[in-house]
Amino acid sequence: MMAQNEDFVIGRHPALAALKSKQAVNKVFIQSGLKADALKEISALAKKKDVIVNQVPKAKLDLLADGQNHQGVVLAVAAYEYANLDQLFEQAEKKGEDPFFIILDGIEDPHNLGSIMRTADAAGIHGIIIPKRRAVQLTATVAKTSTGAIEYVPVCRVTNLVQTVEELKKRGLWVFGTDMHGTDFRKWSAKGPTALVIGNEGKGIAPLLKKKCDEMLTIPMVGHVQSLNASVAASLLIYQGFTSRGN
Repeated sequence: MMAQNEDFVIGRHPALAALKSKQAVNKVFIQSGLKADALKEISALAKKKDVIVNQVPKAKLDLLADGQNHQGVVLAVAAYEYANLDQLFEQAEKKGEDPFFIILDGIEDPHNLGSIMRTADAAGIHGIIIPKRRAVQLTATVAKTSTGAIEYVPVCRVTNLVQTVEELKKRGLWVFGTDMHGTDFRKWSAKGPTALVIGNEGKGIAPLLKKKCDEMLTIPMVGHVQSLNASVAASLLIYQGFTSRGN
């Protein structure tokens, strides 16, 4: 039995990222009989960190990975740690940049959260804010989809997004939401301290939270399907913000 406060990192790239980061790794499970260079590197890194490496049959990894493609490696890690709001501000300060945060209002699909983290890392986002309830948390699936970005983008978990947005506004941030009706996102400038709210996959942003946004942004669409996957929409908006900040 695994301890309750353990989670799993699944796949070669996420495993390497976890071993190279400060993430606490408890055990490494490698499929016996596989000779890939990536697995040798994982094994060597684990031994350097004094982490136990277990050679196990594929069936054991299939069980730990719960049907995900493990590529011959699974790490048992301490559950992912969440940052607090001040740590997100510190991340921006360290880089000498105005804060640029992403707020996710009830994202439920772990693949969407992982993809958003991957884009956030690529675009230098200083942190992601998620609610504690009715939303996906940091899990092994999120970690795998993020391809290692989970190790670099701090995630802050809050009880109440409306109160958090109020606090961010008091601390000088301009808060933008996403909606069917709003300013064309291609005209948006994210210069200065900025937070961008991405809504739930089906329902969008909760009405109370929408009221707290300074401005709504919309992605114009001319096709037959008038919606985009949440992580795709987030990527377009994050990169518009990234571009407007002169990056």
